[in-house]
Amino acid sequence: MFSFFIRKGVRKILKRKDSDAGEKGRALEDVRASLFNQFRSSEGAKRQQQRICGPAVALSFNFLVAVGIIFMNKMVLQTIKFKFPILLTLIHYVVSWFFMALLKAFSLLPASPSSKSTPLSTLFTLGFVMSLSTGFANVSLKYNSIGFYQMAKIAVTPSIVFAEFVLYRKKVSFPKALALSVVSIGVAVATVTDLQFHVFGACVALAWIVPSAVNKILWSRLQQQENWTALSLMWKTTPITLIFLAAMLPCLDPPGVLSFDWNFSNSLIIFASAILGFLLQWSGALALGATSAISHVVLGQFKTCVLLLGNFYLFGSNPGKISICGAFTAIAGMSIYTYLNLRQQSNKPSPRQASILPKSKLSKENGSTHDGHYGAESV
Repeated sequence: MFSFFIRKGVRKILKRKDSDAGEKGRALEDVRASLFNQFRSSEGAKRQQQRICGPAVALSFNFLVAVGIIFMNKMVLQTIKFKFPILLTLIHYVVSWFFMALLKAFSLLPASPSSKSTPLSTLFTLGFVMSLSTGFANVSLKYNSIGFYQMAKIAVTPSIVFAEFVLYRKKVSFPKALALSVVSIGVAVATVTDLQFHVFGACVALAWIVPSAVNKILWSRLQQQENWTALSLMWKTTPITLIFLAAMLPCLDPPGVLSFDWNFSNSLIIFASAILGFLLQWSGALALGATSAISHVVLGQFKTCVLLLGNFYLFGSNPGKISICGAFTAIAGMSIYTYLNLRQQSNKPSPRQASILPKSKLSKENGSTHDGHYGAESV
């Protein structure tokens, strides 16, 4: 009799444990299915990207990768004497596409929005200007000095401001325009001692300005206005970029690529550069999605000043007092611009407050009217 009750009690305990285990298993499956569904929809993937990668994380990630690829590309172009900038860019994008194909094969690539939300012509334009922007930048670095390259990059900022005003009626407030002017003047003074350029390289640098501005505007606009994530947009536009880079290859690269010494060491350095190229493209897309096109340009100029001051303080290089003063002036302007951005974001009403405010008041604050026209957007 005693053994009967023991067996009966044991059966109840085991049944209860099995029931608890089943409930925990079902709960775990529900959580897993919920995460999977969020990741597989474009809206959920965009929310996950915004939650994980905010402006500070995206800009820091992009800054670290950009500094690393500068030294790696310098090793590729100068140490191992790989004098084919368009081919190097093509290799970067091929490796990037391969990594994204692996993510796609393991169902880890975020979902893309429907084809109706974004016209194919917009994706085609983005892939085209991306090939011009990256390819021309590497060609410019081959023929011109870094100082001249940075001077050309200064012209990207007013190009972005002008293009956003023409296309989207987006205005820059006077304090921000003043801060950007200080940044541009500081970078110009910091790099004025290194202005060696080639006539062909100068033409390429000038041709690079407009595609670079349009590239940054489209990357930022599609991620902020549509449900695109960085990786899904890269997956859609990389094949287009590869086609145009292949077309640019015989026009801008010198002959003799087959005579290059493709040994294991050189190939490993080029492959490491390609991995950093993928990370640079990804981090740049994240930064553009989290901030704006102008903020991304300011980050690039901040990188230039940090490298100049770092070489001076750590490695004893002497760019001159004028360049050092220019770098500090540019950093001061960047600090003011960042402060103005943070203050503007803090003054914006939260989504909950925005839902409480009357519609007429919201329309007045956003500068929009009810007659069917869009008001000017200020930044």
